[in-house]
Amino acid sequence: MTGEVLTEVSAVVAPEREADLVAAYRDLVAGPLPDGLVRTELLSGPDGRWRIQTLWRDRAALEAMRTAAEPPAAPRLFREVGADPELAIFDVAVRSIAPAEPS
Repeated sequence: MTGEVLTEVSAVVAPEREADLVAAYRDLVAGPLPDGLVRTELLSGPDGRWRIQTLWRDRAALEAMRTAAEPPAAPRLFREVGADPELAIFDVAVRSIAPAEPS
């Protein structure tokens, strides 16, 4: 186990609200991010299914974000566009990163 934790918040977003979700996510990641956030992505899939996957340094970093005064951002973004978010939390068992291509 790496100690890292991946959260996935997903929801079906109406086609007419997808641009609003993308704009809100861009605004979110342009600002300061919570301590312990390693990376985050907004993913679109078939049938209007969208996901925000976020990799956290460890469970303590995730819990600190979840208990902060500000509510967690990913579920809030989905609710703002009228979607019903679902949360899944995964412990990262093994991690591998492909080597960078020489420039």
